[in-house]
Amino acid sequence: MPGLRALSASGHALVGVVSQPDRPRGRGRVLEETPVKRAAQEVGAPVLQPERVGDAGALDWMRAREPELGVVVAFGQFIPKSVRELPRLGLINAHASLLPRWRGAAPIEWAIDAGDASTGVSVMRVVKEMDAGAVCLTRDTAIGPEETAGELAERVSVLAGEALVEAVGALAAGRARFVEQDPAGVTLAPKLDRAFAKLDFTQPAERLLRRIRAATPRPGVDVELARSAKRLRIVRARLGKPHGGGARPGRVTVDAGKLLLAAGDAWLELVEIQLAGKRAMRADELLRGFRVPDAEEARTP
Repeated sequence: MPGLRALSASGHALVGVVSQPDRPRGRGRVLEETPVKRAAQEVGAPVLQPERVGDAGALDWMRAREPELGVVVAFGQFIPKSVRELPRLGLINAHASLLPRWRGAAPIEWAIDAGDASTGVSVMRVVKEMDAGAVCLTRDTAIGPEETAGELAERVSVLAGEALVEAVGALAAGRARFVEQDPAGVTLAPKLDRAFAKLDFTQPAERLLRRIRAATPRPGVDVELARSAKRLRIVRARLGKPHGGGARPGRVTVDAGKLLLAAGDAWLELVEIQLAGKRAMRADELLRGFRVPDAEEARTP
């Protein structure tokens, strides 16, 4: 939780932290504390975990702490007016995109999938409409050519912490200036589902690579090998050689020790894969004990 830790270390008083409730996780359905709760405990901040942040008990808890400003990062609940207007300076949010581009739950994934060269963080006011508030600060960062959504999210979370500290300082000093978003530039980044991770092998290889990167680690791109009856998760891939239409889209083969999958115009080299129930491994590790039959083809489950 870089944002929480950065704010705690910034010198501003952290009077309380609101987190989602702890939930059962894993095969054993063991109750697990949220990462936000653990981070709050590390910095010595009191924690509230309401099922609904707008409930009377939650409002009483927040009022008792007399916050001047509320800071929201990926909270995951609708925040009602009663909460938005509770702090004297309202609520601000660090959103993982350069607004108004990519409003919604999965801005990092959609930015990669669209081939954006850069993304960043926007600090904005929290309003009723999702991610539509006026913006007071942005910070951008380039998207690496092979960077996955998980890797980019880690970098952006650190950037968000830095941006929040700067924005809170500007608000405290009366220097913050909020600018309304341009409605003409709005694009949406809805929550991802399993359908997002399905590949159409007839598409160009570069298009498929963006989708693989965007869907890693979640929801994850799986392919089934028709003849081997194996399911593989593609963890990392790179662009291979063009095949000029000489390979059927979806064909899987091994060439010079490389595991290759045919897209519409070129081969994809599957660099890192994961068999169901196994750890992720390099393709060359897999190929030491796994034979790819002739005329093997992949399909998306």
